[in-house]
Formats: sequence, structure tokens, C-alpha cells
Amino acid sequence: MADLYAPLPREEVRRAVERRHPARIPLVMAKWWGEGFEALHGKALERFDKYPQDAVLALIEPFDFAKSLPWEVNQGGAIDSRCLLPDWDRLDEFIACLPDPEKDPQFEQAAQAAEQARGEDRYFLFGWWRLFFERPWEIRGMLNLLTDYARHPQQVHRLYEALCDTYLGYLRRALREFPFDGFWTSDDLGHQRQLFISPQTFRTFLKPRYARIGALLQEHGVHWWLHSCGNNTLIMGDLADVGVNVFHPVQKHTMDERAIAAAYGGRMSFLAGFDVQQTLRTASPQEVRREVRFLVDTFDRPEGGLCLAAGNGILPGTPLENVEAFLEEALLYGTRKRNP
Repeated sequence: MADLYAPLPREEVRRAVERRHPARIPLVMAKWWGEGFEALHGKALERFDKYPQDAVLALIEPFDFAKSLPWEVNQGGAIDSRCLLPDWDRLDEFIACLPDPEKDPQFEQAAQAAEQARGEDRYFLFGWWRLFFERPWEIRGMLNLLTDYARHPQQVHRLYEALCDTYLGYLRRALREFPFDGFWTSDDLGHQRQLFISPQTFRTFLKPRYARIGALLQEHGVHWWLHSCGNNTLIMGDLADVGVNVFHPVQKHTMDERAIAAAYGGRMSFLAGFDVQQTLRTASPQEVRREVRFLVDTFDRPEGGLCLAAGNGILPGTPLENVEAFLEEALLYGTRKRNP
């Protein structure tokens, strides 16, 4: 390649996702600075500016419940401990307060980012965090939600349909107003050992709405990138069924990377996430490089299907030498592996 450190053209990232023999393995969300990391290191992070980011990401936040709901909202604490809808008797009121995508001013900024990405011939990702598991746990609180599936299934179905209609409205407006290559969203469906919910609960409540999202994206040739932490092993086939094109991160120590790559690498691509919990923080630079090579050798098929990322936000306390080793090895080995 003429300039190893130059961001990939848009088509090369599409080739990686679609498994059409890209020139090198793209780096997407590789420089994902976690909470406090950027403030801690400041200008020292400029040393990583030379490493490319092969996709432009523009995220919005569709919901501002503190402003939209007619009752007081406690925005403090972790999202999974909140309860924005304390009583199912108020479900109709809640649904009536969901945002109107046609009136959301955030599209102007997203459109500007899309225009810049297209002018630079860059792959463009549009989306938002939290979809059909994380968003409802923000609305009902985690403990409530996990019992709601059994105790209040009809209300859960109504909430999910309303959320799905809202999301589809956002996507349809984006498809109408600016070009984007991929839809980025998240649902942390697993914890360190297994799913938060049973596969059957996923298939009953979430999968039909995932399928509606996937059908719209597929109709318009837009890739679906899904971030989901934890162990998602039991529903990887379901995610492929509904049209997820790129799965992130295949979390270290929760999922068997080789088994996942072998079982699903022909049906979806992977944004393999480097382990930020342990390896990046505590290993040596040489061990970090070895882990990068392991991810590439595991997930990159002869035709492609791999992008590389941090598994989540890179944590304070992570040695900068390890970050350098991760980024450099991802770029160099990811290029050599595709250009032997």
C-alpha cells in the first residue's frame, strides 16, 4: 500500500465487512479512550495520531427523558439502577412521550459528519447506544425488567413495539437525508458467564424487533454493527439470522474466540475487541503483540471478515507502551497478513 498509515478508502472497509478480500484489516474504534483515560494523559495521546481510524462514527442520543416525561426523573446512578417508568399503568403516557424522529435537531450534525466522510472517501457509521435490552433496562431498571418478561409480558411487548417504531423512524429519516454505510448500536446482552436472559426470552421479546431493524438495513445495503459485551454464545446464530453483519467485541474470557470464528465466520464479520480488562492493562508489550496476532489469525478468513478494535474503553492505568503495541501490531500485522 502506498501509505500504510493513511485511513482506508470507504470501499476497502466495505470489502472487509462483506468478506471481499480487503487490502488490510481495518481499525475501527481502536483508539477508544475510556472514562478518565484522555483526561489523565492529555497531549501524550497525540503520539497515537499517526494510527488511522478507518471509519467515521457519528452517534446521537434519541431520548432525553428528563425533558420529555411529565413526571420527575432521577438521572443519578448507573443506568441499570434507574426506573424511568415506575408503574406500567403509565405506559401509554410514556409511549406518547417517545421522541419524534422528524423533529430531532441532531440530524443536522450527523449530516455534516456524513458529508465530510463522503468527501474524504471514508466509511461512515451512524447510530446510537442502547437498543432493545439496554434501553429497556434504563427505562424499567435491571431488576424490574428481568421480572417483567415473566410478570408483564404484554406490557413489555407494547414497549418494545413502540421503541422499535421509534428506531425505525430514526433510521428511515437518516436513510433519506444522508448516506451512511453502517448502523452502530449496542445491547450488552451477556455478563461474564452467560446471557442475562434465556435464549427463549431473547427470541420471544427481542429477536422479532431485531429482525425489523435488520430487514430495513438490508433493504438499503447498510451494514449492522452490534456491540454486546459478555457471553453471547447461545444467540450468535440468532444475531446472524436477523442480519447483524459485524459483531463486537467477542469478549475475552467470556466467549471461545476460535469456536465463534469457526461457527459463525461464514455468516457475519467481527470487530474483534482487544481485551482491555486484563491483557492491555497488565501484560507486557510483547504479550500484547502476541494477542493481536492471535485475534488476526483467529478471525481473519482468506476473504476477510475482520476489523480490529479495543474491546471497550481503554482504562486509566493502562500503560501507553501497551496501547502503542496494540495499535502498531494491529496495523502492521493486519497488513502483512493480507499481503503475504
